[in-house]
Amino acid sequence: MDRTPREIPQDSPDETPGRTMYDVVVVGGGAAGLSGALALARARRSVLVVDAGQPRNAPAGHVHNYLGRDGVSPAGLVAEGRAEVARYGGRTVTGRVTGAVVDGAAADDGGFLVDLDGGRTVRARRLLLATGLVDGLPELPGVAERFGRDVLHCPYCHGWEVRDRRIGVLATGPLAWHQAELWRQWSADVVVLRHGADAPDPEQAERLAALGIPVLDGPVAGLTTSGDPDDALTGVRLASGRAVGLDALAVATRLSARGEVAEALGLVPVDVEFAGQVVGSRIPADENGATAVPGVWVAGNAADVQAQVVTAAAAGLRAAAAINADLLAEDTRRAVAAHRKLLATVFERPAWEERYRSRPALWSGNPNPQLVAEAAALTPGRALDVGSGEGADALWLAGRGWRVTAVDIADTALERAAAHAAAAGPDLADRITWTRADLREEPPAEGGYDLVTAQYMHLPAEARRELYARLAAAVAPGGTLLIVGHHPLDLTTTVGRPRFLAEAMFTAEELATALDPAWRVLAAETRPRDAVDPEGRAVTVHDAVLVARRPLDLPAPAGAR
Repeated sequence: MDRTPREIPQDSPDETPGRTMYDVVVVGGGAAGLSGALALARARRSVLVVDAGQPRNAPAGHVHNYLGRDGVSPAGLVAEGRAEVARYGGRTVTGRVTGAVVDGAAADDGGFLVDLDGGRTVRARRLLLATGLVDGLPELPGVAERFGRDVLHCPYCHGWEVRDRRIGVLATGPLAWHQAELWRQWSADVVVLRHGADAPDPEQAERLAALGIPVLDGPVAGLTTSGDPDDALTGVRLASGRAVGLDALAVATRLSARGEVAEALGLVPVDVEFAGQVVGSRIPADENGATAVPGVWVAGNAADVQAQVVTAAAAGLRAAAAINADLLAEDTRRAVAAHRKLLATVFERPAWEERYRSRPALWSGNPNPQLVAEAAALTPGRALDVGSGEGADALWLAGRGWRVTAVDIADTALERAAAHAAAAGPDLADRITWTRADLREEPPAEGGYDLVTAQYMHLPAEARRELYARLAAAVAPGGTLLIVGHHPLDLTTTVGRPRFLAEAMFTAEELATALDPAWRVLAAETRPRDAVDPEGRAVTVHDAVLVARRPLDLPAPAGAR
């Protein structure tokens, strides 16, 4: 079978363009399915509802016991539900799911291949089965045609409409005695018609007698109707020939879950018993609708044969919340894995080479303002410029008389920097040594520099602490350590700091506490400065600035190398 995903045509021109991959495919568009789809669409999940248009309650005229919606027609409720789902970006198509399998070709993201009639296939990360059930009716002429009108199965659904009328209970099994007692709540004129059921035992007979419910021996041969345009039920005819006048006939249906899709996924429906009688089947699931197949949930009558419309809708909502939580957990796992991979590569040499090669100039060409502010008054000596980039800071220092060792991890950056220095003339170029090195692996000489400057040298926290300790050790007695970085406050601005920098950002106070207490901290503060965001708007950004002086008598820290 060709399982290549194909786009699904829209049911209406107002819907958004089709997708071949969805967060959730909902099989069944009744109360449970649409309720789940609505919650998922509102949670900004991509949702496709596939509905065959054959709801169990189609014969009924109205939905009842749905607070705020009592009396709405089944078709009207579905139409409104579809519109609500569409309002939040969910899609509903009319069709039938003909099969579903685990997507073995999608090892990275899992999910399912869902086949629809017409040869269409879509992919789904999760499935919600809201396929409902089928009412198996007694084999009695006229019952199927009148089911939902005056042949009824649920007193909570239809009892009020036939209150105080003549109600017959078709007794096809032991459940009939409970049915009779229940229907007696709505009418004092209830009769049991034995149609294959054993006679009530003494206790049951006593209960029926106490409630004034007679039991007539059957079986029932057929129904009688008015024959007029209203075509109302008028009663039943027993095999004995006796006619019994009735306005409604209550029947027990076999409530069988629509389990074709579930069974294709390996979920076998289980029997449902009531009063010692098997009354139907359901797809087993936990209280939130999760089945034994990972990624598959079930809601509504397919899981709970007694669920009415309002409880089916509630089950759909509950399952949707569980599905969204499961997707969120998966999304977070993926994000963490991607984040870890990014952090493991983004600060490394290949990534920096790629950044520099992607643009003719990565930086402005101007010296960093905090370096200018702090080093202008220092007596020139030996300087270590860490992460020198395209050389603007090194050139500024050399121009003020410093002998500079400019270190960067990227050859492309150093080639550009050396070219800038050559263009500036031999007096400056001769004062700078350009060195490609990863100082995490090749630490600088201890005590070798009167100024160690690192401008916006960001690394993950642990690597940063180790490197900055080595930079501090490289400061000569009486020398200056200057570290400047993007402050975490910038993450809340529109300046566009990459989100992966969150772990690599720091405050100056954090850096100061890591120094030996003997160091003289001249500044550990947050300094605002003006900048322009990617949209050209003026914005204030913040630098974390540490300026510290090493004492003349401070020995090198143990393990600095």
